[in-house]
Amino acid sequence: MAIEIERKFLVVGDAWRAVAERSDRMVQAYLAGPMPGVPTAPRCSVRVRVAGERAWLNLKSLELGIARQEFEYPIPLDDAEALLALAGRRIEKIRHYVRVDAHVFEVDEFAGDNAGLIVAELELGAVDEPFPRPPWLGREVSALPRYYNVRLIDYPYARWTPDERAGEASA
Repeated sequence: MAIEIERKFLVVGDAWRAVAERSDRMVQAYLAGPMPGVPTAPRCSVRVRVAGERAWLNLKSLELGIARQEFEYPIPLDDAEALLALAGRRIEKIRHYVRVDAHVFEVDEFAGDNAGLIVAELELGAVDEPFPRPPWLGREVSALPRYYNVRLIDYPYARWTPDERAGEASA
């Protein structure tokens, strides 16, 4: 079983841009995800993602927190484009890769209805692994579901209150 340990943070300022090693434009959509109030709803999200000429199918458990089951498989680009068409709503973003010491932060700059939202994600090898905290790394939002991409489809950043945008309101 594959466990992803990922922490998510708000980003403060633009200092990270000067040290980004590369950037990829991404589009993704969800084929299945949370369905509040439906007892038989799936307990995982099913996502298709395209970055350039590469594509993946991803399944991720819906637990809250920094450790979740994740399964990801490369798929043909034509298949991914067909799945994107089936899914309907999409998330578009630019992912910037920013190395700080031995860690690579993935800084996601969202577009469309999520424009203005910038978060940094960091995958770790262990829940308690120490990691650097550059000055542009803001408040941790790992436990707030509204920051999960699967939730941004139904409740985009454009609809958030000022408190939600600051990472202060509850889930």
